[in-house]
Amino acid sequence: MTPDQLRQYLTFYRDLGIKTLYRRSVPTPGGQIQAGVKQQPSESRAASQVEEKPLPKVSKPEPLRIQPPESPLTLPILPALEPENDTLDKIREDIGDCTRCRLHRGRSKIVFGSGNPEAKLVFVGEGPGADEDAQGLPFVGRAGQLLTQMIDNTSAKEGMPVRRPHTYICNVVKCRPPDNRTPLPDEMEICGQFLFRQLMVIKPRAICALGSTAAKALLGTKEGVTRLRGKWHKWRDIPVMVTYHPSYLLRPYNQSAKREAWEDLKKVLHYVYD
Repeated sequence: MTPDQLRQYLTFYRDLGIKTLYRRSVPTPGGQIQAGVKQQPSESRAASQVEEKPLPKVSKPEPLRIQPPESPLTLPILPALEPENDTLDKIREDIGDCTRCRLHRGRSKIVFGSGNPEAKLVFVGEGPGADEDAQGLPFVGRAGQLLTQMIDNTSAKEGMPVRRPHTYICNVVKCRPPDNRTPLPDEMEICGQFLFRQLMVIKPRAICALGSTAAKALLGTKEGVTRLRGKWHKWRDIPVMVTYHPSYLLRPYNQSAKREAWEDLKKVLHYVYD
């Protein structure tokens, strides 16, 4: 159909009063024609005509309550000042027949400390074991024998006239914990005041902390021995070297730890006695 024919065709129907023309329906997929079916509005138009419903009111959430981080390790209370004219004998007298904590219930003897009261080097361990509890002296069992060998042999190899009796040895707690368990924080706090007084009286040039319990008591840290060892730290103004406890070194699978402990001890001895 030409444009002129289409124009005449539309004019003819207009003159008849027909102003709206409908297109034939599109065949369905089945091939049948649905005549006279009104087309649905497009999706966009339909979506625009959907009545918008107001969003439901949501109650204001409770503020998030964050628990504060775990408080740092509580350190033993330090004396504000060194007691006037304090001595090791005075400290031992003040300890008396101590019942300040639960550890006294199973002990045989209080293990105060032993060695040179004017020592340049102090070793601090964890607490007494069965042998120490029986004799009232620190480091006299298998771990103590190993410590003696380490001090004496290392000094001899390094050409130093130093032996165990030249040093002073004590523990964080003075009574044996049940079944040799690790001392609890309150037990360390109670006994710690006497340990600190011992160190202030002796005034050593350096301290060697044997094991994690001694490190925690002196440095107030939760770091393990493997992270602390081999480096110098300080208790007040006194250098502190952390190393493995001799009882840990007695285990057969700790050969590498033994070598590291010997190296730590060499550093301490050279620092103190060179």
